[in-house]
Amino acid sequence: MLEKGLVQVYTGQGKGKTTAALGLALRAAGHGARVLIYQFLKPAELSMGERSFLQTETIEGITLRALDEPWDMFESMGDQQALNRVRKAIAEAIKELQTAAHEKYFDVIVLDEIVFCLSHGLADIDDIRNLIANRDSHVELVLTGRGATQELIDMADLVTEMCPVKHPFNDGAPGRRGIEY
Repeated sequence: MLEKGLVQVYTGQGKGKTTAALGLALRAAGHGARVLIYQFLKPAELSMGERSFLQTETIEGITLRALDEPWDMFESMGDQQALNRVRKAIAEAIKELQTAAHEKYFDVIVLDEIVFCLSHGLADIDDIRNLIANRDSHVELVLTGRGATQELIDMADLVTEMCPVKHPFNDGAPGRRGIEY
């Protein structure tokens, strides 16, 4: 579908990284692309609006998968066993994604929260470098998450940094179902 696939990174402290990637996925599917959205650190049991919708409704061309490893953003970072399990699961998932990108099983592959995984040592930058370098030249990769390093930015063709200006979270408001998750 794409004449040339690019590498996009959506990063920063602001809201909207996943939302932007999902919008791109819908746009691509609307033009006939085969899209894979792979959610890291958003386990299958986590209630997310996009997942609920995509599991009950079929959108032609979009496949959604999630890392099948329990994860809690607040507690798992301090649990060495959980860290070891998630590192292993992420490495295995990236190997599958490397094959999918190389064999062009999908036109667009979204790696949701992989940037966070890289910035916190849960994923290996060499695995991502290999994924980028060995993908079919027509495959678009979209990487989301906080903490993009300069090395990752240098590998990308397009980088957008979401910068918070004002958000109700700053006043203690909780995340809203259907908006933040």
